[in-house]
Amino acid sequence: MLLVLSCTSTPPLQQLKDDVAYLASDALEGRKTGTQAEIKAAEYIAARFDEIGLNSKGTEGFLQPFRFKPATDPHSEASFSAIDQEGYITGVNVIGFHNNNAENTVVIGAHYDHLGYGGEGSLYRDSVPAIHNGADDNASGVATLLTMASNRKKLGRQNNYLFIAFSGEEMGLLGSNYFVKNSTITSASINYMINMDMVGRLKEDNALAVYGVGTTPLFNQTLNANNTSFKLVLNESGIGPSDHTSFYLNDIPVLHFFTGQHEDYHKPSDDAETLNYEGMFSLSEYLLKVINALDRNGKLAFRATKNESEETPRFTVGLGVVPDYLYDGKGMRIDGVSEGKIAQKVGLQKGDIVIGLGSSEITTLMEYMKALSAFKKEDQTTVTIQREGVDLTFEITF
Repeated sequence: MLLVLSCTSTPPLQQLKDDVAYLASDALEGRKTGTQAEIKAAEYIAARFDEIGLNSKGTEGFLQPFRFKPATDPHSEASFSAIDQEGYITGVNVIGFHNNNAENTVVIGAHYDHLGYGGEGSLYRDSVPAIHNGADDNASGVATLLTMASNRKKLGRQNNYLFIAFSGEEMGLLGSNYFVKNSTITSASINYMINMDMVGRLKEDNALAVYGVGTTPLFNQTLNANNTSFKLVLNESGIGPSDHTSFYLNDIPVLHFFTGQHEDYHKPSDDAETLNYEGMFSLSEYLLKVINALDRNGKLAFRATKNESEETPRFTVGLGVVPDYLYDGKGMRIDGVSEGKIAQKVGLQKGDIVIGLGSSEITTLMEYMKALSAFKKEDQTTVTIQREGVDLTFEITF
């Protein structure tokens, strides 16, 4: 049964805030997949889809339940089941449809699940469990999706539009994986997919990361031609740790939008008051323009891209910092410092730019990771940073 909402006269920016406030509230206990709290979140999103005027496109109204058994080790995959079985968990995708009676459909998605009270995936180190509200991860993406759905009449009529809030992302992209294999529309009709995951922390420099730009020839030009607000940081790869990957692996062009990592990631401190709501609203308007510009080009051609995740160095030690993934200057800028780790102990700060690690000069994030991969626990070395134009060197022990 759908919730009854009364938000038809709420101004768009306030509605965006209201959506995050509910989805990231303690009442939803972190929206962990398979819990009653996640079901409450799914019912809220379904009620919003209904209030907005979307058609239901799940298998049970707006809902698409799926049953899965979690993977038992990092090298295995979750298994799905059509029937209830012992040890299986039920996730729920929420799916709404705007039908233009067009040949092709654009999928616009965001995951709504999070980590509940912590556990696997949490970076929270206190022994007392705490609710991980996941305001940026990923109430921000769902609220932006709802804003776009509310404004869908600004879009052209050459495509249909399918809006999906995915479950099970934090447990391995499960909801998107299930949907792609059990699509409630003809799979061949999916034109391309837009994913929003952690879009709530737009910074003062307006840097916006966009992944998947290489998955069709038109994306790069269209993104730049319709941009008046953002400092775009473009990446060609269609592979990444979010739901767009499930579509890319099925030969569907994808775009993934991300406003950057931060210290509150996967911690109880990722709360509603930390978000940049004006930035989220600007993103929704930008995406509507991008979709309209692509609308005139019919079915987009898929193009495979290099899997950059396979080239990422593996390392066993770290400084205890959050890199600024949107920084495009020389070096690796620190976007956050973890409690009790090396960086905090020696005095590194948010905003410092790492320019050297041991004998390695650091000019990019990739060079930083390559340099880090050469060290092991108990190794001693130095880290050199720039702070307000001054070079400082610190001795460290991993």
